[in-house]
Amino acid sequence: MPGLGSDMVVKIVVLFLVGMGVMAMFGKLKYPGQKRLAQAKCKSCGRYRIGKGPCSCQKGKLK
Repeated sequence: MPGLGSDMVVKIVVLFLVGMGVMAMFGKLKYPGQKRLAQAKCKSCGRYRIGKGPCSCQKGKLK
């Protein structure tokens, strides 16, 4: 049984790569609420707007 240690290393590497692939698939899923978060950003400066009013860059407060 001289190849026992290298077999374990190969199994660990394969499990790691499978785990990373599964995480990548979950990362590409569209989660609910992403569209709402994208709409919460200001079109001109890209900052998140808080509340329903206009962004501070449109009010003239941000320079």
